[in-house]
Amino acid sequence: MTSATRQPQPPAAAARPRLIATDLDGTLLRDDKTVSPRTVAALAAAEEAGIEVFFVTGRPARWMDVVSDHVHGHGLAICGNGAAVVDLHGGPGTHRFVKVRALARENALDTVRLLREAAPGTVYAVEQTYGFNQEPGYPKLHLEVPDALRPAEELLGPDGPAPDEPVLKILAFHPTIEPDAFLTLARLAVGDRANVTRSSPSALLEISGPEVSKASTLALCCAERGISHEEVVAFGDMPNDVEMLTWAGQSYAMGNAHPDAVAAASGRTVANNDDGVARVIEHLLERFS
Repeated sequence: MTSATRQPQPPAAAARPRLIATDLDGTLLRDDKTVSPRTVAALAAAEEAGIEVFFVTGRPARWMDVVSDHVHGHGLAICGNGAAVVDLHGGPGTHRFVKVRALARENALDTVRLLREAAPGTVYAVEQTYGFNQEPGYPKLHLEVPDALRPAEELLGPDGPAPDEPVLKILAFHPTIEPDAFLTLARLAVGDRANVTRSSPSALLEISGPEVSKASTLALCCAERGISHEEVVAFGDMPNDVEMLTWAGQSYAMGNAHPDAVAAASGRTVANNDDGVARVIEHLLERFS
């Protein structure tokens, strides 16, 4: 682990970065959900140097107000673990969806059924592009009021709320299973019907369409810009960052990261509360200036 005094160094053979991809919670944001002045300055300096900064998060678009002032020129963020690319220029409540990679309702219903069988007691919520719905037994994990309270099968059915609105992901919570054990169990039960990951310290799973991940959507965005994976620097801290950390040419797990993220990354920086992302960006700018 990189200490608070020893600065993280890019690999000697690293390519000059053209894009920085950073997770938010537990990575760019401090534990109080703010962006430190040092991090704000580092992001602005990267953009001024011609390096695009993409926020790549499990958060829905409506929770992006914490960084909407720092999106600079392109204004794009990858939300919902890769389920959507969102233009944040309009501010909270007016975000425009540039790309949506939905979870098919048939796959979602299969996933709900299989996980109910494998882990009785699982409760669900459903994220759509603009709506959030949940089962009556789903705990108050989010600071918002759901649009509808119904069983998941009804929420995902043809008579559910906003049936023509894409489903970005379903959330599955279990009150007693250990988080990593729940993730392993769910992946075995669901198979290739969906992509299952997690970013919460609780037993809360995030379930997206097959092959939808932070990495796969980031790769699409980079391909559109002619940017190779070797020219990407990524930061993350949880299992939902693993694919992105593996894909990027340079990647850094935070000092507070989950062991799976540490194993996937090519490097390590200090914790989110110690400006780990900013420290790496500063050294990259110094090295490639």
